[in-house]
Amino acid sequence: MRRFAPRFLAAPFLALAFLSLVFLALAFLALPATPGHAASAPCKPGSGVDLRGRDLTGAALPPVMRCADLTGAKLDGVDLTGKDLTGAVLSKASLKEADLGQVHLDYADLRGADLSDADLGQLQAKQANLRGAILTDADAVQAEFPHSDLTGAVLTRAVLTQADLTDARLVDADLKDATLGQIKGRKADFTRAKLDEAKLGQAHLEHATLKDADLSEAEFTQAELDGADFHGANVDKASFIQADDVDLTGARGTPVNLPDDAVAPGGTAGDEPAADRTTTTTTWERDVPGNAVGPKGLSPALILVVVSGLGLSLTLILWGVAHRRKERFVAEMAVARHAAEEDVTRFGEEIDALDFEMKINQVSGPTHEWRAALDAYEAAKQALNVAQTPYDLRAAATAVARGRYALHEVRSRLSATGGHR
Repeated sequence: MRRFAPRFLAAPFLALAFLSLVFLALAFLALPATPGHAASAPCKPGSGVDLRGRDLTGAALPPVMRCADLTGAKLDGVDLTGKDLTGAVLSKASLKEADLGQVHLDYADLRGADLSDADLGQLQAKQANLRGAILTDADAVQAEFPHSDLTGAVLTRAVLTQADLTDARLVDADLKDATLGQIKGRKADFTRAKLDEAKLGQAHLEHATLKDADLSEAEFTQAELDGADFHGANVDKASFIQADDVDLTGARGTPVNLPDDAVAPGGTAGDEPAADRTTTTTTWERDVPGNAVGPKGLSPALILVVVSGLGLSLTLILWGVAHRRKERFVAEMAVARHAAEEDVTRFGEEIDALDFEMKINQVSGPTHEWRAALDAYEAAKQALNVAQTPYDLRAAATAVARGRYALHEVRSRLSATGGHR
């Protein structure tokens, strides 16, 4: 059970922790570089195996593909699960409906690559170049794109739930109707991006740039927006239910469901919400008409009333903070559970579809992998039943990822052997 405590009680501890982190960071920066750090650098992009323009659908893939040159290669529907393609060149490559689950594509060149309908679950693509790439309808749950360049990329209807887009560049990207729930988008650049009807529930967009972006009818439910820049953005009918630190200074259009403390379009940063703007006056006692007397000689009874009122006010404020945090937690859990349930349901449908296909064709898959997929489905459902926090729901996502990998193994073996009667 989560405990709720007033923020000011934790302030001294937070300050001490911050100072400790500063000292640790300074100490780390003072350390000399070691050979271990240099070893983590990628090889020269494209310096690996040369597969330019090759049709690899149905072909055996090389065991080592790190920094491979796959410019213009055809990999439609190819299973690349878990492959290390760090530093690979996939410019203009076709990867439609390919399986890139848990693939390593750090520093890779995917400019203009077609990844339509591809499975990118838990993909790792740190500092990758995806300028102009096509990811329409791609499933990129928990994919990682930190510091990557997705300028002009097409991600229409893509599912990027819990994806990492920290400091990513998505200038002019098309994310219409995309699902971006719980993404990590701190300092991400969405300048002129199309995000109309996008779902950004619980998204972390602290200090993100959304200048001139189309956010019409987008959903920012419980999003973290501290320092986000909305200048010139179209926020018409965009919803901000329980979003934090909403400052729409310079934005266009009429948003809906704004929190009470939000700065609406046309307002000025730092403005107080209208509901909180009050005029404070001081009451003075007057012993003699026309002679103002300061607050002297207050009776003990009046002092007691004032102190009691302050105490009651403080109690109500603390109760309100705790109650609001509890409500926020419940709402966050509801959104996270809904996303997890949808993912588990889709996985169950994938199992049913493959089972039906095998029955129609009167074939059977490898027993071990098929049982692993079924066990993973049951484990995911069990994880949903016992989950009490969004963190607990990760067990369901892990089970689904494991189950999907087992299903891919079943499909691969069926394709290789044709099944057995």
